[in-house]
Amino acid sequence: MDPASQDINLNSPNKGNSMDRSDNIPDVQAEGAVAANSAHPLPPGLTEEEAEELHLELTKVEEEINTLRQVLSAKERHASELKRKLGLSPLNELKQNITKSWQDVQTSQAYKKTQETLSEAGSKTSAALNTLGTAISRRLGDMRNSPTFKSFEDKVGNLKHKVVGPRGNGDAVSSPTDTTPTREHPPFENPPF
Repeated sequence: MDPASQDINLNSPNKGNSMDRSDNIPDVQAEGAVAANSAHPLPPGLTEEEAEELHLELTKVEEEINTLRQVLSAKERHASELKRKLGLSPLNELKQNITKSWQDVQTSQAYKKTQETLSEAGSKTSAALNTLGTAISRRLGDMRNSPTFKSFEDKVGNLKHKVVGPRGNGDAVSSPTDTTPTREHPPFENPPF
């Protein structure tokens, strides 16, 4: 037993078992101190000898646990060193784990069913939006061909022609309906709105 793991309770029956100085320490109980057995009474049906054996076994098991912890720690350090030499970093391991998890998710039945449902919903939504877009385009085309819109378009074209002139930016400006100012409505005169 090494000195670090020995029982340091001076009232313990194990005191000094592994120390050479056990002869130098008298086995005297301090004044006013309570005996170990009276502080921790033995469970019923357990003798002092059995309790001492159990304490010894407990000490051995705790030592084994400490040894195993040390061995595990050494193995983890060794594994870490091997991974470092192989160029495996925790980030690479995380990426591999995420990739594997994603592949597992993609092969699951729940994912496949959800993907099919979303695909179907997407195609229905696309078809509905396409139909809506076609209807709006048709309605705008009908509106543009209406007499009210043509009249409005002519008036905007005439106003632009009056403001910019026939050669405002170097090119002749034409109205959308190809009408030019007439004598009835000369330039810079209020149009009959």
